[in-house]
Amino acid sequence: MGKSFYSYVIENSPVFLPLIDPNNRIENLFFYVNQLTTSGADGILVGGSFLAEREFNEFVKKVKQYTSLPIIIFPGNSIQISPFADGILFLSLISGRNPQYLIEEQVRAAPIVKKTTLEIIPTGYILIEGGSFTSVEFMSNTLPIPREKIELAKYHALAGEYLGMKLIYLDAGSGAEKTVPNEMIKEVKNYISIPLIVGGGIKSPEEMREKLEKGANGIVIGNILEEKPELAKEFGKVVQDFKKK
Repeated sequence: MGKSFYSYVIENSPVFLPLIDPNNRIENLFFYVNQLTTSGADGILVGGSFLAEREFNEFVKKVKQYTSLPIIIFPGNSIQISPFADGILFLSLISGRNPQYLIEEQVRAAPIVKKTTLEIIPTGYILIEGGSFTSVEFMSNTLPIPREKIELAKYHALAGEYLGMKLIYLDAGSGAEKTVPNEMIKEVKNYISIPLIVGGGIKSPEEMREKLEKGANGIVIGNILEEKPELAKEFGKVVQDFKKK
């Protein structure tokens, strides 16, 4: 991949990161990945599903064959690791209190990741209430930070930075009814000194623009692109316009 993806995020912020969940079984994967590749996206996240290890590995390998963009794993658990990707968000669910997703899955994953050449990006993952009960809440058995509790989000993000995380990821969850509040994004961004990624429930370029205006360094878009892949270029244009500022 050349220069590290993390360095790329620092130097080319903001970034647009489409998320592909292998569990959604996209009908024409080649066509879909090609649309993402030509949209102005900066990389592709893969993960967040329930696939077994072999299935996940084969899926990443296939996506890698279809694009020149860096593939970054967004793991749902410790078996979602593939040497065919370029990097991995080494997540800790710091908004929750379930030890399995604070450290246990990470301990299981560490020796597997060590055997690969993946770029490791330590990421503080913070789940924010999105107006509906999401898969990540169910699977992680954790509660999201309430939307109105901006101070809590700030303190969790800062704790993640002080623990050595390189990124903070505020996520309302896949398919969320509501996005991460714009005021929360602004407050968290002003409180930390590391890049801030935002995702969950973003359905329009206008919503993306609002998040970027509040200081987000990267936006993750998932479900809406699978429903309306033609929107990829519109999302890409919003980010490219910000890069020119």
